Amino acid sequence: MLPARFAPVLFGFLLSGIMSGIVIMVATLRTRGFSAQAWLTSWLYSWPVAFCVVLVVAPLVRRFVNGLVKQG
Repeated sequence: MLPARFAPVLFGFLLSGIMSGIVIMVATLRTRGFSAQAWLTSWLYSWPVAFCVVLVVAPLVRRFVNGLVKQG
């Protein structure tokens, strides 16, 4: 088990992996048909990018959303 302080990074890691995998699968199916090798290759390149983006953008989006909702 990881310490609780790693929860945001672990969340971003898993979320970026799942989301980039799904998006790349849709894009690969659309352009090449089913190709596990093309999907895996594209996903391995896109996941690190998605992970970095999630780590940078998530706090900004969280602040933006907090400004749009009424605090109770």
